[in-house]
Amino acid sequence: MSLLGIVLGLVLLMLLAYKGYSIIWVAPVCAIVVAILGGYNLLDAYLVDYMSGAANYVLSWFPVFFLGAVYGKVMDMTGSARSLADALVKLIGSRFAVLAVVIPCLLMTYGGISLFVVTFVIYPMGYSIYRAADLPRTLLPGAIALGAFGITMTAIPGTPQIQNIIPTQYYGTTAMAAPLLSVVACIVMFVPAYIYLEWRVAQARKKGLHFVADPKHKESTFDSSALPSWHWITGIVPLVVVVLMLNVFPGILESSTGVALSSTQAIVIALVCGILVACLLNLNQAKTLLPAINEGANGSMGAIMNTACAVGFGSVVKVVPGFAVLTNLALNMPGSILFSEAVAVNLLAGATGSASGGMSIALEALGPKYLEMANQIGMNPEVLHRIASISSGGLDTLPHNGAVLTLLAISNCTHKESYIDICVTTCIIPLVASLLLALVWGFI
Repeated sequence: MSLLGIVLGLVLLMLLAYKGYSIIWVAPVCAIVVAILGGYNLLDAYLVDYMSGAANYVLSWFPVFFLGAVYGKVMDMTGSARSLADALVKLIGSRFAVLAVVIPCLLMTYGGISLFVVTFVIYPMGYSIYRAADLPRTLLPGAIALGAFGITMTAIPGTPQIQNIIPTQYYGTTAMAAPLLSVVACIVMFVPAYIYLEWRVAQARKKGLHFVADPKHKESTFDSSALPSWHWITGIVPLVVVVLMLNVFPGILESSTGVALSSTQAIVIALVCGILVACLLNLNQAKTLLPAINEGANGSMGAIMNTACAVGFGSVVKVVPGFAVLTNLALNMPGSILFSEAVAVNLLAGATGSASGGMSIALEALGPKYLEMANQIGMNPEVLHRIASISSGGLDTLPHNGAVLTLLAISNCTHKESYIDICVTTCIIPLVASLLLALVWGFI
């Protein structure tokens, strides 16, 4: 019955989230379903396990969410991100429409900007590109998803996205963990996804499909002519600063002073520096800076609460008897511990509709055991880190995922029109890649 309760709770969570209901109330209701069928005290399930799981997540990750949201808003409202994107479009041209959308997304997410912010910034630009290329607008969400929800979120070494930072707490690693595996993963995931999107473009042209205007889209009133021609530099410099401060500065600091920073401390310092540099480069827009910081601060609460509630649900799942059965199944799965980890993270990321939430649940429950087993067989914990990170970006983008729902809402596209491209590029390909890489690296 307990195992049945877990399954029913997960299905109910996905169904209600898919229908657009807020996970802030959906998660505790589903947690209660799990507790009832698991024979667990309801008040303890909600007041102790659920609330402590959600609160501990906020305690650990609020600085990252808060600073990341502020950083993204400053880059957005000052026009820095848009200027960089426009410069790349002029360089690449609408002939390579998919690439012209994907590259700015990759740069911004690798520079630490939240994928939600990137989605809002890129859509108006992508809309213009696809209109100029006379391509169906329904193909645009797939390109944005590949750039924003893909390899820069989980696989590229040194990415400051939270999906790459969470495993450092469990395995004692850094954001640069397993660089060889990371590079291979990037190739295995990005190349087929990009080829698929280009094939979709070719098929659309072959069928004689054309661009159809979005009746709800209003052209941006952002006045780029009021900015200097070199303003695109204010878009690239903060991104470089964040990456360097996260991946280079900690090593320099430790070698020169002996002070060692944790990955969480390093990402906080990196984001603060990114915000300061972005503000300094846009002092001529001083009136915009405080509203941008204010909007980013307010926006961070919704993002972290959605994820924290998913983690709270997982905390209840962990204490019912059925979870022990699932844990034993995962740990005794044929193959290496890497394959076990890949399956566990993918399933929980899919169940919660959150890459960071699902990975946090999986590693909180199984991470110490995986690390112990890895030490016994002489496996480098960096490989565990990278497989966990890559796996979090697979089933997380099922139809109920918050980022997917946001992207489709911004694009004014339905799941029927555009989800197939999102699914192939950010769900199916990463899922297959994570399982294959786990199998291969498990035997190396």
